[in-house]
Amino acid sequence: MGSFSIWHWLIVLLIVIMVFGTKKLKNIGGDLGGAVKGFKDGMKEGGTAPDDKVTDAAKVSNAGAAEKTTIDVEVKQKS
Repeated sequence: MGSFSIWHWLIVLLIVIMVFGTKKLKNIGGDLGGAVKGFKDGMKEGGTAPDDKVTDAAKVSNAGAAEKTTIDVEVKQKS
């Protein structure tokens, strides 16, 4: 009773196909495959040096952050 046989899984698959339809399941499968591929590509790129992936826009924004070394804070006192 604890494990399902192949017939149980085939019946579940048939019900899922009847409920969602083959076109929707194909789209879901394609989306899932694309997500897995993107994840694998991201994991491969994660091993590269951080200097390799720095863009010009990131360099400009980091330069602006380096120039500003103080933080202006206003204190509101309760009367």
